[in-house]
Amino acid sequence: MSGKYVHGYTEREAERLSDQAETLTGLLHDDTCYPAGSRVLEAGCGTGAQTVILAQNSPKARITSIDISETSLEQAKKRVLGEGITNVTFEAGDIFDLRYEPGSFDHIFLCFVLEHLAEPRRALERLRPLLREGGTITAIEGDHGSAYFHPDSAHARRAIGCLVDLQREMGGNALIGRELYPLVAGAGYRDVRVSPRMVYVDASRPELVRGFTRLTFTAMVEGVGDDAVGRGMMSREDWEQGIRDLYRTSEADGVFCYTFFKATGRK
Repeated sequence: MSGKYVHGYTEREAERLSDQAETLTGLLHDDTCYPAGSRVLEAGCGTGAQTVILAQNSPKARITSIDISETSLEQAKKRVLGEGITNVTFEAGDIFDLRYEPGSFDHIFLCFVLEHLAEPRRALERLRPLLREGGTITAIEGDHGSAYFHPDSAHARRAIGCLVDLQREMGGNALIGRELYPLVAGAGYRDVRVSPRMVYVDASRPELVRGFTRLTFTAMVEGVGDDAVGRGMMSREDWEQGIRDLYRTSEADGVFCYTFFKATGRK
């Protein structure tokens, strides 16, 4: 069973995903590069923010990018065509019910997908037969429980907690980063390795202040405000204070930390 996408499919969310991908390219993707002729499945491409990076890092690989949302696929196609990329094929598909032959791919790539699925281990199990023997899987996820910051704020921490709770109610898991090793290993992959990738932000790194603290993380939390307040998770006043406090961490004396997790495994 799939979870629902807690952040919605708005144009602003597509912009946030693009900001996130561009800001985190080096941290998350520099060590992902596939050889010429490799058959790569990007499972859950969304609006194509990661697809562009994947294709640019591996320009001679043959990438098939699938997503269950036709709206997202159309956005992804436009984004990739706009970059002049020609080595990606887009197809509609459900990770739990893909019709490819066993061994169709040399590599499988998922980024910020498992957190939105009610059964992430089963998704990994369903993907495994699609790999050739010795083929690899790469999965990248965040973990909202890893966020800490200065100045600290109980309101800001509660606002983040609201997002975690909302995602859980919708069948997802915003704390999935810490679970990647048991998920990937439990799905039958071997040689599983997980590397934490911390984003550390202070005023000496203005590109991260803007690109991550403000436009990626705080914008993501801010986007679920109406749902959180509407469900009585926080009062409107407390919610707005929490968001102000998150933005406060992007000022000259602020600091923000967050950890992503990148897992690799082999069939």
